[in-house]
Amino acid sequence: MKLKLFDVGNDEAPFVEKWANYNNIEVDYVRNSLTRENISEVFGYDGICVSHNGPFDNSLFKDLKNMGIKQIAQRSAGFDMYDLEQATKNNIKITNVPSYSPNSIAEYAIMGALYFVRKVPTVQHYVAKQDFRWQPPIMARPIKGLTVAVIGTGRIGYITAELFYHMGCNVIGYDIQPNPKAEKFITYKDTVEEAVKDADIVTVHTPATTDNIMMFNDKLFSHFKDSAIFINCARGILVNTKALINALDSRKLSGAVIDTYENEATYFRKDFRDKQIEDDLLKSLMERDDVLLSPHIAFYTNESVKNLVECSLNSTKAIIQKGNSEFVVNK
Repeated sequence: MKLKLFDVGNDEAPFVEKWANYNNIEVDYVRNSLTRENISEVFGYDGICVSHNGPFDNSLFKDLKNMGIKQIAQRSAGFDMYDLEQATKNNIKITNVPSYSPNSIAEYAIMGALYFVRKVPTVQHYVAKQDFRWQPPIMARPIKGLTVAVIGTGRIGYITAELFYHMGCNVIGYDIQPNPKAEKFITYKDTVEEAVKDADIVTVHTPATTDNIMMFNDKLFSHFKDSAIFINCARGILVNTKALINALDSRKLSGAVIDTYENEATYFRKDFRDKQIEDDLLKSLMERDDVLLSPHIAFYTNESVKNLVECSLNSTKAIIQKGNSEFVVNK
């Protein structure tokens, strides 16, 4: 067996090599993404594994099929970048890694909430001016007793809700399929509008589907409680960034934790220190004190990277050897 990995960073390489040695399988890897320009590099390999960020060129499925490739292992939970119907037509099985460290993402959401609840940006602003007085602008409130709306209560949302609950928060939830195990600490609402209207903090943990793209728009933000804190550690295309900025400007939101961004594929995971950023929306988010922006790294812990690499490679191996994997998303 011979496998090819794309999008491999320095952080992943040790885990790739350890897996290859343990399984006695030849594994080659490159930093570049799989594209029309380099698809010839796949020739001669039995399986591929990628960490694709942004739209996938679905015309590649036919080429992969002709090369004898039967799968693509995506090293993430999200797989909305693929046209699953086209993959299936070309007998390509797409796998994801549905759970690699839900605690890592949940903890990041908690951190982001505390960042604004405890007024860290304001405190830092005064400290930078050497003003160390205790005064009302930096007087915060405890997170205990606040109402938190968790939108999406799967693996990550469940743990996020549980952590907020144990911090003394009143936890409200919305999910098209409520989690019965979570009902001991979540009060479910019938609509997302009901869930957000009384929440001090709204945190999003739902996958992106054709039904919820840009669900957080001007209309939905209008239902928010004034001065709420908004957290998106899910998918960028769930949020209309212009609407988010409008909500911040109007003080409908007092702060936003944005770990995923609707146009992130062009910039996130890349070095732009000596380049011009052309995206005015992204620049606006970067410049605001009421936005904590990060490049899709809520998951980014050593545990997560290890699990993403190992699970995706195990899925690749399973499909090649047995014809299937428990993590196939286009069954």
